[in-house]
Amino acid sequence: MSQPYTAAEMMTVAAARALSNRDICFVGIGLPSAACNLARMTHAPGLTLIYESGTIETKPRVLPLSIGDGELCETALTTVSVPEMFRYWLQGGRITVGFLGGAQVDRFGNLNSTVIGKYGSPKIRLPGAGGATEIATSCGRVFIVMRQSPRTFVNRLDFMTTLGHGPTGRERRELGIMTEGPALLVTDLCIMKPGEVTKDMSVVSLHPGVTMEAVRAATGWDVRAADTLAETMPPAATELEALRELNRRTAEAHGRQVAE
Repeated sequence: MSQPYTAAEMMTVAAARALSNRDICFVGIGLPSAACNLARMTHAPGLTLIYESGTIETKPRVLPLSIGDGELCETALTTVSVPEMFRYWLQGGRITVGFLGGAQVDRFGNLNSTVIGKYGSPKIRLPGAGGATEIATSCGRVFIVMRQSPRTFVNRLDFMTTLGHGPTGRERRELGIMTEGPALLVTDLCIMKPGEVTKDMSVVSLHPGVTMEAVRAATGWDVRAADTLAETMPPAATELEALRELNRRTAEAHGRQVAE
């Protein structure tokens, strides 16, 4: 009998599997950080993790609370200035994957991390872009990991913080941006990928026990299933053990479980 796991664990494991030993990854805080570090601790020990604060090839034992967490600098191969990080490493095309999340995502992989509601009088004021705007345009491709609900997977963003493929799916190409953009969207229900031409996200894999009806109910646009719809492989015991140990160390260090 397979080991029980949560929807959050399934999401983190599925996102981690997308990374390889060859990748150089610009990591966002929160769920992206959990997925990237899980990949490094399991199947991709050669994965190079870079954080916005300038830490290169960092190997944290616990998940950082922010890009300024000392754990990142203390475990990095080296730390460079933020201008060097962005100008030389990121804008120089040296990073293969940007791993991001947000408060809202639309069908074309555009992200909002600025406000919920009207910009001038928002219901919620969020942390903002940080480096996500530059990450999304300069990394070779972008992976997104987010919990799925009608509030987060919306037909129209309240504010576009980070360009995916653009409001109609054409703008990224029309602007002449040469990087791939959002190539993968992993949620606690499924995995989505963009259409080759239309660039709208469709479901390519359902997590075990999840139906397309459940995905549609949690999505603010008319989401489609791919012609060939797979089932996501459940987490292996080794993946769960590594993730739970990472979360345990993080909870012990910070007094709470920041990855869930």
